[in-house]
Amino acid sequence: MGKVIKSVKNGPNLVVVDGQTKIALCRCGQSSKKPMCDGTHHKVNFQAEEHEIKLDD
Repeated sequence: MGKVIKSVKNGPNLVVVDGQTKIALCRCGQSSKKPMCDGTHHKVNFQAEEHEIKLDD
């Protein structure tokens, strides 16, 4: 399956390796646990489109 960085619509960047999410990184800039996502994007009504980048193995 490989490695993917997936930007979730209105949410964090997910680092996915072989189909398993390894880490969720903040995109809204408001997390108290930066660079990790803590779910604050829901509270601040963060809005952004989804996107996916497949990385070479």
